[in-house]
Amino acid sequence: MRSHRVLTVLAAGLAAAGWSAMGWATGPTAFAGCVGGTVTASGSTALLPLAQKAATDYHAQCGSATVNVSGGGSSAGLSNVNSGTSDIGDSDVPASAAPGVNAANLQDHQVAIVIFTVVANNGAGVGNLTTAQVQSIFSGKVNNWSQVGGKNQAITLIERKPGSGTRFVFDKTVMGSVPESTTPAAQEDSTQLVMQAVSSQPGAVSYVGTASMAGASNVTAVKLNGVSADGPSVNAGTYPFFSHEHMYTRKSPAPPALANDYINFIIAPGYQSSAVPAAGFLPLSTTTRQSAADH
Repeated sequence: MRSHRVLTVLAAGLAAAGWSAMGWATGPTAFAGCVGGTVTASGSTALLPLAQKAATDYHAQCGSATVNVSGGGSSAGLSNVNSGTSDIGDSDVPASAAPGVNAANLQDHQVAIVIFTVVANNGAGVGNLTTAQVQSIFSGKVNNWSQVGGKNQAITLIERKPGSGTRFVFDKTVMGSVPESTTPAAQEDSTQLVMQAVSSQPGAVSYVGTASMAGASNVTAVKLNGVSADGPSVNAGTYPFFSHEHMYTRKSPAPPALANDYINFIIAPGYQSSAVPAAGFLPLSTTTRQSAADH
């Protein structure tokens, strides 16, 4: 598990960014603005881009505060906060879905909405798949892209390991009752490793959060039933592959004050409307819809 220590941002850069004008410390959320100390957050690699950005942004406003953010997957994050190893557990799924975790002792803080997408190497020659085709591919029934309208190219199936929040959401919202193949080409334990695998292998296919597509090359975000993975489609109810992102803290003993203020910083209205979309996520106000993975 890699730790990503936030970098110091000069005060001059803070003023240039126009923080006071953005009003990130205003609104109904109780955000103090600066609570010193050090806290740890771990878990979802899909949420990692936002968690890291918010850690850097909070430190820019409050130089005495450090939020150390690492990945490891949703199950690891929930397990870590449950045991007290981490102050914050980042997860793509509710704590109630994680075996061995005492959800009753955890406080749920929803911080954003994540959209996921099936991703294929450009060598596959596909830009759209039906739900049935995706199920056939990931169950191992289809093994060549030509069978689903693509090139005559063998399919290289890249899955996430069991316990991954991304896999949980994919299975709940797309695969349904169809199980994923037990013999994929690889099972990766982070979004970043999935993107590396898919971009480097001509027939590769997997699934990731759309925030991880920023700057990606040689990879296509595949439409599902002709629908793009975007906010309007989620809000319209035509795109099911999404979930709410959670940051969990313990109820007892209470987390450090910095942990709560860092979370409140993310869900403050100004940050939701500006930085959250910039990081590739949807603000909580985007929709009241819940996905099959949110329950």
